[in-house]
Amino acid sequence: MKKRISLFLMIFFSVIAFGQKTVSGKITDEDGVGIPSASVTVEEPGKDAILAYGITNSKGEYKVTFTSGESNVDLKVKAFNQRPLTKQISNSDQTLNFKMEGEATEIKEVKLKTKMVTARGDTISYDLKAFDSKSDRTLADVLKKMPGIEVNTDGTILYQGNAINKFYVNGKDLMEGGYGTINNSLPKDAVQKVEVLENHQPVKILQDKVPSDQAAINIKLKNSVTMTGRGEVGVGGSPLLWNVKLTPMFFGQKSQWVVNYKSNNNGEQVENEGNILSFGNRFEGRRINATQNDWLNVENASTPNLPVKRYLMNSVHYVSANYLTNIDKKKEWELKANANYTNNAVERQSYTQYDFFATTDTPAYSVLQNTYNNFYTDKAKGELIFTKNAKKGFFKNTTSFSQYWNADRGTVDRFSTKSAVKSYGAEALESPTTSFQNSLSTIIPWKEKMVNVLSYISYQTDRQTLNVSPASYLTIPGFLPTSTDFVSQNLRLKTFEANHSANIGFSTKGWTFTPEVGFNFKSTDLVSNLANIIINPFTNPNAIPASQYSNDLKYTTATPYGSLGVNYKSDSWMLYANFPVNSNNIKAEDPLRSVSKELNKVTFEPSIFAQYTFASFWKASVNANINNNFGEINTAYAGFLMTSPSGISVMNPNNPIPQNNNKSAGTRLEYRNPLNNLFFNINYRFSDAKRNLISNPIIINGYTAMNYKVQDNSVLNNGYSAEVGKYFPKFKTNASLSYSNNTSKSDAFLNNDSYTNKNNGQSYGVKFNNTYFSWMSIDYNASITRTKQTSTGKVSTNATTTGFKHNLGVFFYPIENHTIGFNWDQINSTASATDQKYHNGFYDLSYQFTWAKKKIDFELKWMNIANKKVFENYEITSTYTSFTRVQLRPSQVMFTVKFNFK
Repeated sequence: MKKRISLFLMIFFSVIAFGQKTVSGKITDEDGVGIPSASVTVEEPGKDAILAYGITNSKGEYKVTFTSGESNVDLKVKAFNQRPLTKQISNSDQTLNFKMEGEATEIKEVKLKTKMVTARGDTISYDLKAFDSKSDRTLADVLKKMPGIEVNTDGTILYQGNAINKFYVNGKDLMEGGYGTINNSLPKDAVQKVEVLENHQPVKILQDKVPSDQAAINIKLKNSVTMTGRGEVGVGGSPLLWNVKLTPMFFGQKSQWVVNYKSNNNGEQVENEGNILSFGNRFEGRRINATQNDWLNVENASTPNLPVKRYLMNSVHYVSANYLTNIDKKKEWELKANANYTNNAVERQSYTQYDFFATTDTPAYSVLQNTYNNFYTDKAKGELIFTKNAKKGFFKNTTSFSQYWNADRGTVDRFSTKSAVKSYGAEALESPTTSFQNSLSTIIPWKEKMVNVLSYISYQTDRQTLNVSPASYLTIPGFLPTSTDFVSQNLRLKTFEANHSANIGFSTKGWTFTPEVGFNFKSTDLVSNLANIIINPFTNPNAIPASQYSNDLKYTTATPYGSLGVNYKSDSWMLYANFPVNSNNIKAEDPLRSVSKELNKVTFEPSIFAQYTFASFWKASVNANINNNFGEINTAYAGFLMTSPSGISVMNPNNPIPQNNNKSAGTRLEYRNPLNNLFFNINYRFSDAKRNLISNPIIINGYTAMNYKVQDNSVLNNGYSAEVGKYFPKFKTNASLSYSNNTSKSDAFLNNDSYTNKNNGQSYGVKFNNTYFSWMSIDYNASITRTKQTSTGKVSTNATTTGFKHNLGVFFYPIENHTIGFNWDQINSTASATDQKYHNGFYDLSYQFTWAKKKIDFELKWMNIANKKVFENYEITSTYTSFTRVQLRPSQVMFTVKFNFK
């Protein structure tokens, strides 16, 4: 590891140090007054290529850093109403001042032409009109076409491969990270431009003191007061289908709001729009996507590697409301209220054949399984946020409440060739959850210092009941209920967490030092029992006593800590590091089993990040960290627990508390040049995780009993990736290429047999869109993946799988206001060892008429034209191969009316 890190550090510092030259000075007019907003560019003589550029500040001062192998370069200065200057200078560090001559120009005709991508300081601006096509309607449609920007399938927006930390509309953060609703429903016609705010520190009082390497996005609307939004109403057949989307929005100078109602049964997943996709900054406090502790589960039918709309059998209703208003005259204080509710029913069905590999004491065998599911989701969430974000102070308090009333159902038909027994099980899970969180953060200036206090409190209760009928379905050895119609696994979790800290910041000459003290506490109570189980020690003397299926465990973690934060920011350098010392005190107590475990350990867990910006367009960075994890309650209980009808966790009460030590390091090189619309990044990451416990699953007849052995083991990961994107104005084409290679190596056990598992995955991607022709536009993206898995030891496998995936969208505009669309999804998979090949193609056709005067679209769409009813796939793991057949949505036709609000 040290050799790898040293090599990359050498490369990093050699790249940023080679040939760096800086020219600085001041530009004035004939009267000696500084000229603001003058452009200064450095070019190689005789070449029409800009090496670097700069913009003068309000005093006329500039600074340009560049790299060139030439002995001389051309420096060019341009400003409005001034005669341009060009001077050949030596390739060296120097200070040059210029006095420009005024030049009045008579303008006979003016044509305004906005640049597609422009840069000013840390702000990259995209002109929306330069990237949209006639078929685009919303911000999300256009955003994914911009160079340097990606939109993941879950809605997360990436800039240069990294997730953004904020999403603003006219400078206000209405959605607090849950920006999917606006992104999917804001009409593109309301947007003037998209701004990427690089190195964005969202807390204003920290902007010159604590740097950030993340970017934010600001959507600048055409009007400062905007009433807009998007709506759709659709009906269809095979069977009866509906789709309703109503999202009015208002963006004013004092207040903003978004109301959203979406309902459908056509396979569109809208219930996740309220998920938090960006979490801001630790100084803003702590925010989470509240989720259930899913300890118990019914057996789940498989889901295919397809767009969700191809297989999701749903009936969903999702409603949300977001409101922001300023509550003082200075517009420093904001009140935000967010709420959403989801009611969703999902059906799922699949068939899977598992072929388990032979081990030293177990011959190969197969398990054939049909699974049918119904999942019912009812959840509500409310959030209230008070914020003051000003140069002279910061305050933020977030109160969240979530309630779940979820229920899952499953029926399974299973046949094992090993036992030649066919079994049937009906499964039902009830899982209500209540969750409450409150986060407070405030930063108060104190003379030349800053005092920051953070407080986070969370309380959550989970009640889960898993019923399985008949009891004979449970054929795990040693788990032998008899003469009962059903068994019932009951579980209750109560989790309380409190994190409190205080720090004080000292700043001098670009450096900020932040000593901090804090206390983290977490307590979890687990109570579980297996009801209606009969164990007869006379007929089965080896059976486990029924009392072993109960748990009463209290698990607490108390961690006082002290740390020192170090931050530095200059024109070129950005550094932030943290050096915490933690006193970890962990206790697990189960009086029912006389279990009492303790761990008291002091750890040093430093982290560091450094970034250097050079030659205007380049950024290079390195990062490294060490952290320790000591497990959670799910690794400490001593009684048996039926987590699934096909699996049971068997914990050894004599096992120690888990200790996991993780070390990681990485480096990144980034280039973004708005002048020629070119963006690319290269990344490398290495990690080494050491653990004292190793999982040892026992698989018999397709059922799994999970336990752990005491043995030191490690997981090594290293991976690198690269992505390049460019917009070609002449061809109106945005194109990008990507590549990634990830390798992992780990120690493992299966059925008490040890082995070493090594995985290598490679991915190649291409994406482009073209709007060159007035009568046609194209969107295309494709990826090729290759995964090789090698297991050596008592379990030996060597298998390679490849996959190909692409999506083609073509839109034709034969007549004004008429659009014909064609969409093609193709997913192929191949397993080289068995020569298994599966090809899955899906085709859609649409016709849209636009009533231009009213801005209303009428769309007729035929989905899954080929009426493909199942998806087939083949996979290889370290323990088995599997063939899966998943039920898909049938061919269907929908008629939809789409419109904007105002």
